[in-house]
Amino acid sequence: MSLSVVSYDVRVAEDAADREACFTVRKEVFVREQGVPEDIEYDAYDAVAVHVLAIRADGVTLGTGRLLYGEEAAAKTGGDPSVGSLGRLAVAQAARGLGVGAALVRGIEEAARARGLAAVDLHAQTHALGFYERLGYEAYGPEFPDAGIPHRAMRRAL
Repeated sequence: MSLSVVSYDVRVAEDAADREACFTVRKEVFVREQGVPEDIEYDAYDAVAVHVLAIRADGVTLGTGRLLYGEEAAAKTGGDPSVGSLGRLAVAQAARGLGVGAALVRGIEEAARARGLAAVDLHAQTHALGFYERLGYEAYGPEFPDAGIPHRAMRRAL
């Protein structure tokens, strides 16, 4: 199958089954591939976050990410209520290189705009800085560890 013919949609998770599909991709990428302990991969924010997923026409979930906003995002965004926090962006190994990650970021930004936010922050693994820079994000502040992986804070005005 040619990579250019893979059809998928990006949308907000609508129900428990959608959220479970998101968690399955996160477990594959963060827990299995990157060795993030499962007990820190899932957190209290999952209950209140806006989860976004990329889903193939046949129902296979290709990737996910989440948006925090309001009080839930404050600790990650410097307390600015107009800034959302993009996180837990994960693309299944078999779907990498198809543009799924960029489509998920744009889907999360769309969800942020729909909630009246003016910007989106994220904590990028340092190896992914170029990916986010190509999508208009700018790094700020020093490098820091998260789950033992080096990260930088980034922001994009919407």
